Amino acid sequence: MKRNFPIIIGLITLSLIGIIFIQISWLQNMLLLKQDQVKQKVKDVATKVGEDLAQYKATPVAPNNKIFPGFGDDFSLEMARPYSVGHRFTTKEIYDKINLAFNAHNLEDVPFEFGLALMNSNMITYFERQSGQFAAWYDDSTSHFSYHYPLIAPSGSAAENLSFDEMLIIVVPSVKNIVAKSLLPQMIFSIVLIVVVIAAFYLTVHTLLRQKKLSEIKNDFINNMTHEFKTPLATISLAVDALRNDKVICDPKKLGYFSGIIKEENQRMNRQVETILKSALMERQEVDLNLKPLHIHQIIEDVADNFILRLDEKKGELETNLQADNDMIEADEVHISNLINNLMDNAVKYSKDNVPPQISISTTSNGKSIFIRIEDNGIGMSRETLKRIFEKFYRAHTGNIHNVKGFGLGLSYVKNIVEAHGGKVRAESTLGKGSSFTIEFPKYIPKS
Repeated sequence: MKRNFPIIIGLITLSLIGIIFIQISWLQNMLLLKQDQVKQKVKDVATKVGEDLAQYKATPVAPNNKIFPGFGDDFSLEMARPYSVGHRFTTKEIYDKINLAFNAHNLEDVPFEFGLALMNSNMITYFERQSGQFAAWYDDSTSHFSYHYPLIAPSGSAAENLSFDEMLIIVVPSVKNIVAKSLLPQMIFSIVLIVVVIAAFYLTVHTLLRQKKLSEIKNDFINNMTHEFKTPLATISLAVDALRNDKVICDPKKLGYFSGIIKEENQRMNRQVETILKSALMERQEVDLNLKPLHIHQIIEDVADNFILRLDEKKGELETNLQADNDMIEADEVHISNLINNLMDNAVKYSKDNVPPQISISTTSNGKSIFIRIEDNGIGMSRETLKRIFEKFYRAHTGNIHNVKGFGLGLSYVKNIVEAHGGKVRAESTLGKGSSFTIEFPKYIPKS
């Protein structure tokens, strides 16, 4: 597993990057393709409308009864105008023709503006017709796309040499924005797919890491359990062998001594088994709590008395400062005693070598809760350890290192019991300086 894990992560990462790259490339290519399609459709519209309008340049319109005073340039211009599209059609008529062509090319949602320019020597002389926002759109070539189609009188017609050339110009907003708007559903779907793939990747890696962690925890637990059971079994085996000795059999005092060892080690193994079974029950939330009103101060004092001798052996001190004004809680006496005992036991076990342990237990309260704080001057914990101390089977020293005994179930049990009583527990620690645990229980409110 350890060897394959980096390979699996690497392959999944490469696959994820490849999928995201393909999705992005597909979107980019589709965007470019659609842009080209829209541009081509606009060109087709301009060509179709332009060809239709150019046919009207072949013949003049009916005389407008205007009398021209001379035969100068003004006369030539007026003679050419009857053959111009701008003279024949109004702005609205040209706009309607373009609009019909847009609809025929499936561009109903694409806004447009148009201009009809009079040309002279391939230069725009002035605009004969133009829609409302044409001038602004045409000048803003960065944000708009325009297409020019020349309107030339058909070859061989009467107006071939009389009319000025005209230019039909159609302007649409940024084609990229139009296409992006039309492709919005596909883009959202692609983004959702990418998010799903990333989420699946995260869950896969998270599951693999969790499985790896559980595998390590399992191995540590087996090693710790083997060590915890191996010592009492070895002691029992030696005691049994001693009981077979004739000298021991004949000496009631020695017989009682070795039988006492067997009983003590047997009880020790039973306690270890009970710890594991209780943890399994808590995991399945099958523990039945015998709730009743309790004085938490009395429980703390009883547990503290049991640690006096252990602290005396290490020349340590225990300070109690029970200041809660109302110490009544509704709880299970056995489990509450166990969790206080577990925290006290950790404070003693994790004390510094050759340094007398200093343990402090204090209580405070507010209107709704009672707070129990247990502090020590032990070895403390790192930030990484502090994050994981309430995890089942976790111990700061893992593997086959047994300078601290136990299965790593104590603090997990504490957290489960506190939460089962509707409380909260938090830990604070500084490596090398000590740790503190704060437990919050709701106050007991008598039922009226």
